[in-house]
Amino acid sequence: MTKAKKNLPIGKRRELERSVEILTESFATAVSTRQAPRLRDGKILKIILFGSYARGDWVDDPVGRYFSDFDLLVVVDHEDLADTEFWYDAEQRLLAETVSGQYLRTPVSFIVHSLDDVNHKLEHGRYFFMDIVRDGVSLLHTPGVSFVKPQPLAPHTALKEASDYFEEWSSSAASFQRSAAHSIADGDLKLAAFHLHQEAEHLYNCLLLVLTLYTPKSHKLIVLRRLVEPLVPRLTEVWPHETKFEKRAFELLRAAYVKARYSKHYKVTEEELAWLTDRIGMLKEIVLDACEKHLAALAKAAESESAS
Repeated sequence: MTKAKKNLPIGKRRELERSVEILTESFATAVSTRQAPRLRDGKILKIILFGSYARGDWVDDPVGRYFSDFDLLVVVDHEDLADTEFWYDAEQRLLAETVSGQYLRTPVSFIVHSLDDVNHKLEHGRYFFMDIVRDGVSLLHTPGVSFVKPQPLAPHTALKEASDYFEEWSSSAASFQRSAAHSIADGDLKLAAFHLHQEAEHLYNCLLLVLTLYTPKSHKLIVLRRLVEPLVPRLTEVWPHETKFEKRAFELLRAAYVKARYSKHYKVTEEELAWLTDRIGMLKEIVLDACEKHLAALAKAAESESAS
């Protein structure tokens, strides 16, 4: 991590400082009432900016209504502290301040991992974390705490892992696609919406795992989109948001993981499901194409390694 925060515009720096403040304050509150020492005395060891703002290729387009997010990696000192229960308040505060626009204009997305977990991933050649270590911008650092030296995967190992992920996750996505079609035919529209959510989630996970060998433990499509769309820019075309119908339909899909199963107020129409099915079909086409091209490149690299 050689880049400095000072390379960012002053307004963005202030937003990042506010984001770090919210994360640290909310975390301190979350652990303060815990009895177990590993939780009560838990610490944030590092906060690292990664993604487009770290690389310098972010988008801030009010006309086109597209804005890159702040992507943050929060590193804690115990695996239990990565659980979502410790970060719910931080997530809600960040969202509220972004909506109000008082202190934050840029959406903030963050993932949480323990130091041991990050180091394990670096030792096992996880591209996602290797890129963060290479390109990330340190926003909070505990003296004396460092990452291990990344160990790149051999091409044949990378090919085997990516191929296994592709087979597993593309198959599960196809299974949810069939389940959604059956539910629509049976007239169970809420269950169909849940299955479509799962198809989209599994397609996003498939792409992340094939291209980066990593995916976060999240069912939130917004989180997954923020990670995959920079990898394959065509994915931004999947979910248009120019009309009320388009916005509502995606919101129904986003909420379906919980509300389609548990809320009696959740309503979705056949027209909305038809549109969602069509858009997820486009998502599938892009994901499979990107995965197949990446696997072909890995196969070529593995072949060159064997030849040498």
